[in-house]
Amino acid sequence: PTGERPKPVSPKKKGKAAEADAAAGPEPTPAAAPATWEFLVKKTDNNDWITSAVAGSTYDVSQVMGGGFPVEENIDGFKYDFPTQNLLLFASGSGISPIRSAIESNQLGIGAGDKGGRTCTLYYGVRTPDDMPYVSKFPEWEALGVQVVPVVSQPDVVCESGAVWGGRTGYVQNALEEDGVAIPRNSGALMCGVKGMCESVKSMLEDAGVFEGRVLTNF
Repeated sequence: PTGERPKPVSPKKKGKAAEADAAAGPEPTPAAAPATWEFLVKKTDNNDWITSAVAGSTYDVSQVMGGGFPVEENIDGFKYDFPTQNLLLFASGSGISPIRSAIESNQLGIGAGDKGGRTCTLYYGVRTPDDMPYVSKFPEWEALGVQVVPVVSQPDVVCESGAVWGGRTGYVQNALEEDGVAIPRNSGALMCGVKGMCESVKSMLEDAGVFEGRVLTNF
């Protein structure tokens, strides 16, 4: 700095600068990064039009169904006198997809190890080991603080992959009944799956003392 006061720009020069800016046009907007959507599709005899799709295929997509889990209002809020310290997640079959999204959203306040936060257990039921997607993600979810409890209802069915099941058997609601709910007044639940599972689990949780409004579905 020279210590001299800056000289004012004349109106004529200001106009020239404005004309130059106008001629140049607005600054270009950076191109948006391509979005990636992942879908969990259960293969059936009638949907090979998508399960056999090749790279580059295009499809029309409808609006999202369901309203999502109202976590902020019913789990995080002060609607109840007892804070939510424990989360129970329940899924059967392809119902794991929205549960996966909830886990990986980092919006559930789960804490692993000494990081604090809520404790969390995921009960995930399928028919056979070959019907269980996202197995490769289980270690990742465990690292986030989610205890994963996979349950197989038909462990004796011969799998095409050759997998032999040595874990828990039966249904999700059987596993919940065996484990119980340690702190029901401080627990909340998210679930997605077949109607029978959701109804049974909801009834068991409420009988144990979990607030009805903290048993959430995404539909």
